[in-house]
Amino acid sequence: MQIMITDIVITQHPVSASVPLNYTLTLSCRAIGSSTLQYQWFQSENEEVPGGNLPDLVIAAKKTQVYICRVNDQYSNCVFSEWVKVKVWDILRPAVPVTWTGEPQIVVHPGSLTVKHGEELKLQCTAFGIPAPHYQWYKNGIPVQGETKELLMIKNADKDHNGTYLCSVSNVLEETWTEPADVNIVFPDKATAKRYYATDKVAILIGNLNYSNHPNLIAPMIDVHELANLLQQLGFRVVSLLDLTKQEMLSAIDAFLQLLNRGVYALFYYAGHGYECSGRNYLVPIDAPQPYRRENCLGVQRVMQSMQEKHTALNVVLLDTCRKWYNQGCVPSEIRSLAPLGNTVYGYATSEDAEAYEVQDGERSSGIFTKYLNKHILLPEKVTHVLDQVLEDLGRDPLITGRQVMEIKHTLKDPRALTDDFCNTGHTVELQLRNLYWRQANELPERRLLSFACGVEVELSFFALFSNVMIMYATVKRTPPTAMDCSVNLRSIPAMDDVFSNSASRSDAVDSLLMSGPDKPDCSLRLCGLQKLKTPLVIKVDLHYTHPEKMRRIVESVQEVIGKPLVARCELHRQRQAEGPAGREGRAAAAATFLSVEHKQPCRAPSRQPLGQPCRPSTRKAENARDLVSKRHLAKSNEPEENDENEFLHCGHPTLGQKSKCTL
Repeated sequence: MQIMITDIVITQHPVSASVPLNYTLTLSCRAIGSSTLQYQWFQSENEEVPGGNLPDLVIAAKKTQVYICRVNDQYSNCVFSEWVKVKVWDILRPAVPVTWTGEPQIVVHPGSLTVKHGEELKLQCTAFGIPAPHYQWYKNGIPVQGETKELLMIKNADKDHNGTYLCSVSNVLEETWTEPADVNIVFPDKATAKRYYATDKVAILIGNLNYSNHPNLIAPMIDVHELANLLQQLGFRVVSLLDLTKQEMLSAIDAFLQLLNRGVYALFYYAGHGYECSGRNYLVPIDAPQPYRRENCLGVQRVMQSMQEKHTALNVVLLDTCRKWYNQGCVPSEIRSLAPLGNTVYGYATSEDAEAYEVQDGERSSGIFTKYLNKHILLPEKVTHVLDQVLEDLGRDPLITGRQVMEIKHTLKDPRALTDDFCNTGHTVELQLRNLYWRQANELPERRLLSFACGVEVELSFFALFSNVMIMYATVKRTPPTAMDCSVNLRSIPAMDDVFSNSASRSDAVDSLLMSGPDKPDCSLRLCGLQKLKTPLVIKVDLHYTHPEKMRRIVESVQEVIGKPLVARCELHRQRQAEGPAGREGRAAAAATFLSVEHKQPCRAPSRQPLGQPCRPSTRKAENARDLVSKRHLAKSNEPEENDENEFLHCGHPTLGQKSKCTL
């Protein structure tokens, strides 16, 4: 018996989705009826989607939007699908794999919190998924009733809310879980503490590991990457750069300074070789000669002085480097002292005339200081209290007992924390300009589909490993019968070296990091040192395949102009007209990319004095962990001393000395 269809029946409704910005998404609607059916997609209330008259609607996700599809027949009958929401997240995270089929991908995990009694408790979990994932929060393994959204929010936290929280994220394809987050509810003092806010948060992280004339390091790559991810969770705009020459370091710091103004929280982190001279700290670029002089390096104190001139609310300098004293007879750079501002925190990986170590256990390599810094940096406590916990953990590490003691110096008069909330009242113009300049220097190329004459289609996708390191993936998406055994090769014009190909400076953790991206690309190309790019980047894609009739290998090539991705737009390679950080006349075009949000004339800094004798670098050898523990050195006292702002500027800021490594 046949069933007569007199009405329109929707057999497939579209589904909601949670996707990253610019993700290409297909919404589908299917129906059956007694006559020819027509489809029309709408967004918002009654706004027709241009060209949306097919059962499948393909969109490039730009913003969160709702959609519905109308199906009608020639008799003016119509029905509507269910409303669906496409939630779009602009989150700086690795791109979803090309082979992603919609299973939940957690991109923001909840972090452990200490919350005062009676205050608001917030835990955030964000995930991509098609269909949109379902959330269920758990406390101590028990579902929290009614908490089924990305954000778990409790208005008035009390002692009953202490515990370990997890979130289950699932859709019809898969279920996954967040990392656990410990919540500790504490009772505040009688006097209600004043709350502090940041108008914005900006951080620059520099890791130098592949030196031209000095021993290479391993830890800075992993340390910078992990710290960058943690700072992003705290709301920081993060520029993470590897392997910079002196010129590139100066230009990068110039660009960083242009993002600072009143009320901003600024953080400067460096990992690499360094030394101390006459109480001043110096950072060693990768192109420094052997032996290097002061003029080949960067003075940290001058960087901090330029940060203070921006009248920021908080300045944090973290240096994972040695502070060995070299040639104390050399003339240090001249530094103009500033009035005490009470907003500066310095975290030295080690004390004066001592070395900083990186530890390698075969699977990963990390600076010991940064290892414990990353453990505590998300804590909602005063910055100096966070560093105190880092110091205590580092002091308990048996590998460096008597060899490395962290040092903290600060003039911080207010209990400001890196977790402080944002308040942009009165600073909206500066914020809008900063957003504009920030995006210009942090844009990845959009994924694209290349078509070859033989009919093969290859997709190119991009992933930012650091602000100056990009990985490009090529995946064969379509192969016609006339093209068999396809393979793809990628080349860049100009050619760019892969500094990570040196197996001598690799660990399992580094290998895992460098393999980030799609699960099964047909080819990948790592582009390092994007700051050196002087012309638009061109990618040559060579397709190799076998023609079934000719039975021979054929090569077809396509060139695609990528432009200047990520930090390449800043042109850090341009020669400066005058040395020194920003705040000086003649700053390079790199700073112009981030035009100052203050629109002030730069201040002229004092000129440097003539150079003294050359300073030699530390060349401490790697040592076995067992030997480190067994050797009983009596460590000299390195207690942090109290300093006011002027004294601090005179005695120098933290620099990263040449880091030694010990093996676990």
